Amino acid sequence: MSRISLTGIALIAALAACDRAEPAAETETAQAEEQELAPTEAVNAAVAEHQALFAAAPPVEQAPEGTAYRFAFDGLSTPNLPMTAFQGDVVLVVNTASKCGFTPQYEGLQTLYEEYGGQGFAVVGVPSGDFLNQELENADEIREFCTLNFGVTFPMAGRTRVTGDDAHPFYQWARAEMGDDAVPGWNFHKLLIDRQGRLIAAFPSATTPTADEVRQAIEGALSA
Repeated sequence: MSRISLTGIALIAALAACDRAEPAAETETAQAEEQELAPTEAVNAAVAEHQALFAAAPPVEQAPEGTAYRFAFDGLSTPNLPMTAFQGDVVLVVNTASKCGFTPQYEGLQTLYEEYGGQGFAVVGVPSGDFLNQELENADEIREFCTLNFGVTFPMAGRTRVTGDDAHPFYQWARAEMGDDAVPGWNFHKLLIDRQGRLIAAFPSATTPTADEVRQAIEGALSA
């Protein structure tokens, strides 16, 4: 067989291999696109669920005095976030930030939300720039950051003051109920509310969401 023939055969084989490889490459690209879209779709579904939940919530003014249910936050992806939407649930309220060393705790918060959500448990994230302005400035940026990096589907408040004289009324109430332990010393301070709307525990920023002490407190409140 001549050199030309051998070269031609090799060329045909190479082209055939390329043709066979294209569908695989297209499949990989499609799978990657699906993986990118999946968190967004999950978040959109969660936002729709939250909107319905919050719209049906009783007015906070009608909630029992001295409980967490007397308060509402502005919402990050919803017009508002009334705590009355969680009456009868155990709730972990956490002041969050997107540019903090503790920001990876979003992953643990999402884990708790998914693990205990079916038992009457919720996480409420409260973005705040109180500590070195480590939160992004607007709602769209915060929402995109949480979605793309951590697939957050638990309810999120809008950017909120959590310390000082002009702290949100919820945080002023928490301090009155528990003292300085309830006051965030940094981002990702955690406050646990029981099924009656009472503040029952506080965890500092360095305590991870999935730490044994946090899990035990959540499970105890769920079984109470």
